[in-house]
Amino acid sequence: MEFDQLIYYKLYIHEMNISGIDLNLLRVLDALLREGSVTRAADRIGLSQPATSAALGRLRHALGDPLFVRHGQGLTPTDHARSLEIPLRDILERTAALIAGPTSFDPARAVGNFRIGGSDFFAELLMPQLGAALSRQAPGMVVQLIDLVPENYVTTLERYETDIALIPGAGFPEWTDRRPLFRSSFRLVTRRDHPRLKAAGLAGGDTVPIDLFCDLGHVLFSPEGKPRAMGDAALAAIGRERRVVMTVPVFSGVCRVVAESDLVGLLPRQLAEAVAPRLGLDLYDVPMHLAASQINMVWHRRSTRNPAHRWMRDLIATLLAPLNVGEAPLR
Repeated sequence: MEFDQLIYYKLYIHEMNISGIDLNLLRVLDALLREGSVTRAADRIGLSQPATSAALGRLRHALGDPLFVRHGQGLTPTDHARSLEIPLRDILERTAALIAGPTSFDPARAVGNFRIGGSDFFAELLMPQLGAALSRQAPGMVVQLIDLVPENYVTTLERYETDIALIPGAGFPEWTDRRPLFRSSFRLVTRRDHPRLKAAGLAGGDTVPIDLFCDLGHVLFSPEGKPRAMGDAALAAIGRERRVVMTVPVFSGVCRVVAESDLVGLLPRQLAEAVAPRLGLDLYDVPMHLAASQINMVWHRRSTRNPAHRWMRDLIATLLAPLNVGEAPLR
């Protein structure tokens, strides 16, 4: 949401019939928007169902809008209620952070969910270590890794669907903050003793000649199903093109296809090195200049000063820092 829109909604909430509104009513509205049910909203905020229904009545009177209409067994928000959802949540989170203060977070006693948007690269190279760390330091925390298409990460952060995004690139919106985590170069992965590479006298660690690289059948990691990626742009820069014969939406799919066929694929170096011994893969250098990707942790600025959010960001950054060993310094 743009800054001027947020200010508008804050002023609106401030200027409405404030005598009929208190912070607890706003918490009720937030819970109803999240749950779509009076019963579940009551459970969420620790009120009885009659008290929650009464609070909804006060909200309807104060805001001059029905806010919700019944649909089947649940409640559907009106357009006006839906328009308040994100700015309302922002106000409540900022208020909670203001009251909590900067030093009140105790991971050993903390409970709650934290949602990380990222590819299955992080299922392999972050989540096992993160799980171990949380079991020791914050056993009440639940962490969810949510598959994330880079082009859609902005929406997930803005609508509270993820708390952070782990993504490559630069040029992020001004309402986000970011932290560089590591850089990742790329390796060509093949099944062990690939017949064409073996016939060319190549062994793991060698650079594949450009003609052979382009003639091999490639499987491409592409969450959106696009048939071109960074490797293709690098080849186009030197007037060449590879033969992409398959796309899959997850890195693990690239690994399995390569391990069980004569297709080859490009993988981030750290992931390739981690899975190669287990899947019987060989790693080769690519014949063209292919710039390393910088992976960043990105989040909405509304969460920057949140103590729990900051603690989790620091933990994730610490766990991922070793992945930059062997790569160029971070920018």
